[in-house]
Amino acid sequence: MQSRNFSSTSTSLSLADTVANTIRQQLIHGELRAGQRLSEAALSQQLDISRNTLREVFRILIKEGLLRHEPNRGVSVVIPSIADIIDIYRVRRLIECPALEKAWPLHPAHKRMRQGVEDAQHAREAKDWRRVGSANMAFHAAIVALSDSDRLSAMFEDLAAELRLAFGMLDDPEYLHAPYVDLNARLLKMFIEGQTTAAARELENYLVQSERMVLAVYARHTT
Repeated sequence: MQSRNFSSTSTSLSLADTVANTIRQQLIHGELRAGQRLSEAALSQQLDISRNTLREVFRILIKEGLLRHEPNRGVSVVIPSIADIIDIYRVRRLIECPALEKAWPLHPAHKRMRQGVEDAQHAREAKDWRRVGSANMAFHAAIVALSDSDRLSAMFEDLAAELRLAFGMLDDPEYLHAPYVDLNARLLKMFIEGQTTAAARELENYLVQSERMVLAVYARHTT
């Protein structure tokens, strides 16, 4: 995976960058699945862009490790490996735990954390587990936003997209997402009460638990 580049001289995204972000968000929200082939004709029509622009979008996302191109087969969504998942969680612990520990509890991103918790609770009541997963991703993106780093937030988007692909390969989204609705609420409460160091330790244990759960189910699914 390779993070997106930032330029201090450019304040607007190109059309290709904008469309790449649209597809990235589709990955994060579970709208595209690992291994799914992407039709150039259908996608260019759906997104209302030229095929040349779409090919540039593909190049961006292939460079980020979210899509892959195979000769005579075209472009498809990547299938994360177990090694990818281990690496994703390693990076998540390095990014999220310090961001939570060092942030001011009234940082504006705490409102996004609260929104993620509330959205997940509403989705759980509706038993919409895919939406619970999306709310969980939004909660963790808000934790990263506490760092005030656009680069880290962009990196997390790529990680979240890859991780959501792995989640999508598994058969029981309730098993994967249900435990973390209340855990996220607990983390938020600790954080806004100023228990940032304790919250960071809790988050580290939480991510280790999540990694083990995903790896256990993923290993059974892929063997």
